[in-house]
Amino acid sequence: MSVQLFVTPRQHFEELVEAGCERLQIKTAPAVQFYLVNLLEFYLDTRNLFPEENAISGQRSAPTMAEMWLKAGSLEGQQRFELLKQLGDRSLYISGFFSDSLQRKVVDVDYYADMGGAAYASLAESVREDTTAQVYRVFAKHFAQFADVLSFISRKSMVQTDENLLRLYDHYLQTGSEIARERLTELGVVTLPVDLSKKSRQ
Repeated sequence: MSVQLFVTPRQHFEELVEAGCERLQIKTAPAVQFYLVNLLEFYLDTRNLFPEENAISGQRSAPTMAEMWLKAGSLEGQQRFELLKQLGDRSLYISGFFSDSLQRKVVDVDYYADMGGAAYASLAESVREDTTAQVYRVFAKHFAQFADVLSFISRKSMVQTDENLLRLYDHYLQTGSEIARERLTELGVVTLPVDLSKKSRQ
């Protein structure tokens, strides 16, 4: 009898994606979960999130979502497809993993959801293979739900501090995230319905 002591990143992500979908009661096709696992594997290398390296400073950066969308509009064929895919995937990943930090910036989660959803909708119209097109349609229509799945995966390792707790509560107020509400409950914070919570802060 052999015991598996180590799991690959892919196996780990498969378990987390399945757990996230179950927690949020999202019933979706295996192809959609497979896509999310690939997405998580791809962004293990942070160079994929910030692909442009400054030749002088060595610092990495990435074009804005608006820049990517405008550029995609000027391209055709495979180049357009690849850029739209980058836009959709990057929007989804950032919306899930960095939703807390987005709330402290000019552009918020809704901006990323709008840009990513539009990119996935365009991709769905541009591919002939029906299964792939359906995956993109699912992400275009339910972008926020799958960003929440990624948020669930991110928060699994969240360290409890007062600052993180406040960020988590603000995230709940801003988005109504079910994952954020459940996490607050686990930490002993009783949450009001979002509408009532916002009124109590006014």
